Amino acid sequence: MNIILFDDDRYIDFLPLTYTRPIGMLRCGIFTIAGKWEKMLDARVSFFTKPYLSLLFPTLSETDNYWINARFLPTGNFLERIKEMQPGETLWKEQTLAAARMESFEIPENEKIPEILENLSNRKSDYNDPGHLELQSVWDVFRLNDRALRIDFEWLLKNRVSKKIPENVNVLGNEVFIDEGAEITFATINSMTGPVYIGKDAVVMEGAAIRGPFALLEYSQVKMGAKIYGATTVGPHSKVGGELNNVVIQGYSNKNHDGFLGNAVIGEWCNLGADTNNSNLKNNYATVKTWSYRKSGFADTGLQFCGLAMGDHSKTGINTMFNTGTVVGVGCNIFGAGYPRTFIPSFSWGGAGGRMVHKLKKFFETAGIAMQRRGVELSEKEKVILSYIFEETEKYRT
Repeated sequence: MNIILFDDDRYIDFLPLTYTRPIGMLRCGIFTIAGKWEKMLDARVSFFTKPYLSLLFPTLSETDNYWINARFLPTGNFLERIKEMQPGETLWKEQTLAAARMESFEIPENEKIPEILENLSNRKSDYNDPGHLELQSVWDVFRLNDRALRIDFEWLLKNRVSKKIPENVNVLGNEVFIDEGAEITFATINSMTGPVYIGKDAVVMEGAAIRGPFALLEYSQVKMGAKIYGATTVGPHSKVGGELNNVVIQGYSNKNHDGFLGNAVIGEWCNLGADTNNSNLKNNYATVKTWSYRKSGFADTGLQFCGLAMGDHSKTGINTMFNTGTVVGVGCNIFGAGYPRTFIPSFSWGGAGGRMVHKLKKFFETAGIAMQRRGVELSEKEKVILSYIFEETEKYRT
C-alpha cells in the first residue's frame, strides 16, 4: 500500500512546528502520524506538503495511491474504512476530505490537493465515527496525546514482546513495555493511570517517578529524581529532568534540569536551560488566548490548561519564565529576567528586555554544533529550508 499524507488548509494552525515538517511528521502518542500508518498498514508513506519542505519530504506516487489527510490518525474504524476503499473513491468527514484512493496523476504545484482529488473522484462516501481522532491545531498534539498513547501501546502489545522489568524498579499496574537495551534503575512507574513505554536503549535514572500514560523513545533519558505526569511523550534522543505534565517533545531536545513544563509541545533540537518554567493555567482560571498564525493575532483556544509551543532549534537561558499559552518560533534564543512576550517570532534573540534578530549565519553555526553532538549533520537541504523560514517569518519580527 502506498500512502501519501497530504496537508490541507489547516496546516497553518500547526505552526510553528510545521515550519520545519509536514503535519504527518508530528509525533502524537508513541509514533509520528506517518509512523502510525507505516506500522498499522505495513505501508510506504510519503507526503504532499509545502513546496519548500518537499526538499526533505517528497511525494512518492505509484499506480495506486491512498491519499490520507495527515491530520487524521489511524484509529479503529477509520483504519478499517481505508482498507475497504475502492479506486476513485473519496471519503469525507462532513466538509473535510479524509482520504482518497486514486491512480497516479500529474501532481500539481499548487496546494489545493483536496479539490483536485474531489474532481478526480467517481464515488464520494461519508465517514462518521464517534471514536475518530483528528488533530485541529498544534495544541491538540498534547490535548489528544493520552488517547494516542493508549492506541499506540495497544498496537505494541499485539506485535511485540516486552523485556522483563528489573526487580529494583517499583511498578504499579501491569501496562509497562520495556524495549531492548533499555535501562531502568530504582525508579517508580505507575501504569495504573495509563500505559508506560520505555524505548530501545532508553535510560530511566535513579529516583525518577513516572505516571502513565508515558512514552520514552529510543536513546532518550529521564534524569535522576524527575517527576513525570501523563500524558507525556519524550521523543528520540532527548533528555528530561525536573517536572513534566502532559508534554510532547518531538525529539532531539533537552530539558535536563529542574523546572516545570506543562501542557506543552516542543520541537526538535531545542534546549531548555536550568530552571526554565512555563505557566499552564491563568490565575483567574479563564481559557487561554494564544498567538494564531491564521489570524495574525491572538485567539481563544478554549483550553483552560495551555502552556507552551516551541518550534525547532529554539533555546532558553537559565531561569527563563514563559507565561500561559506562549508561542515560540523556530531558531529563537531566549534569555534574561522577566516574562518575554507570549508570541516570540522565529529567529528572535533576547527576552523581556527586548530582542534582536538571530542572524542566520550565527544560527547555522550553533545549530551545526548542537546537531553534531548527536552525530547528525546539518544538511544543505535543511539550510535551504531554514533560510526560507527566516525570510518567510521576517514580517513577524518587524
